[in-house]
Amino acid sequence: MTTLEILRTLVAFDTTSHRSNLKLIHWIADYLAAHRVKVHLVHSADGHKANLLASIGPDTAGGMVLSGHSDVVPVADQHWRSDPFTLVERNGRFHGRGTADMKGFIAACLSAVPAWQRHSLGRPIHLAFSYDEEIGCLGVPQLVHRLTTQVAAPAVAIVGEPTQMRIGVRHRGFFGHRALFRGLPAHSSDPSLGASAIEPAAHLVTRLAGLRRRFAKEGGEATLNIGRIDGGTAINIVPGCCEVLWEFRPQDDATAERVREAVRDALTDLPVGVTVQAVQIAGVPALSMRDNDAAVAVARELGALWPAAELPFGTEAGFFQQVGISTVVCGPGSIAQAHQPDEWIYATQLQAADRFMQSVGAWARSPLAC
Repeated sequence: MTTLEILRTLVAFDTTSHRSNLKLIHWIADYLAAHRVKVHLVHSADGHKANLLASIGPDTAGGMVLSGHSDVVPVADQHWRSDPFTLVERNGRFHGRGTADMKGFIAACLSAVPAWQRHSLGRPIHLAFSYDEEIGCLGVPQLVHRLTTQVAAPAVAIVGEPTQMRIGVRHRGFFGHRALFRGLPAHSSDPSLGASAIEPAAHLVTRLAGLRRRFAKEGGEATLNIGRIDGGTAINIVPGCCEVLWEFRPQDDATAERVREAVRDALTDLPVGVTVQAVQIAGVPALSMRDNDAAVAVARELGALWPAAELPFGTEAGFFQQVGISTVVCGPGSIAQAHQPDEWIYATQLQAADRFMQSVGAWARSPLAC
């Protein structure tokens, strides 16, 4: 099957993150099995979703991981000119949810499998397709763990998020948090009989806002956003509960620790009668320029575009880097089209991805180390 034929099939599966991705994953597993590729599924705890790990070539170290996510963002409240889950061509563009982000990359990987199988590879190619990347890379940690325990150590990883085939070498991390304050409700005629949950929540928000302003003045080491505040019952009741949802995106571990230290300080010495449950609800590590020279060299050898790009969006790349795999981001399509109504990818970008995958095959046929 061609990349376009596979993309048409993949787009037809509605893998919005709140839905199961199993039909798509099983289709990919059957396709790979038909080409004599051994496949491993790594299911979510509830069994409703799965990651897929497959290897082509010898069971040796020094291979390449091609990583992508199977889920897409919702189409609700967006105006589409055509069915989002039917691939439509208009003026050299292929429209459909996930075409750019990032089923186009997955389709190019799968289309190349028969050619890879026809040759005797000297190094393995590993396909790593995850679930729930769009809501915090929830499936990737399990997938990376299976990769490290089941596969001889890969040399490089390429995450196929849309970069227009330019090499992405760096992006911020993403950490989402919830702070739930509980106090003691009371009639507002005598607030001393209660304990306000909103006041310490407001103190936290003030500290976070101040930190955000300092980051902006210092050159943007991190971004920080307070996304939601929900608390209180009525104007004449001392509020017994308040929830704050917030996130930050640091460039490195040191900056992340600076934010966490400020939060710990803000949550000490709470008023009598107030407790707080502060938890991290999403965590995606940054991709740094540390130890990614090997992946950069390989990506350039394969024809990826240079100079390098620092990406404004997060990916699963940091998870691979954390386990010692040299990693870059490089894939077809533009992030400007991701998450948009009438999402699209140029036909020329799919062709560029096909050429890239041909080069991946040529690289894997060589037994030489990176």
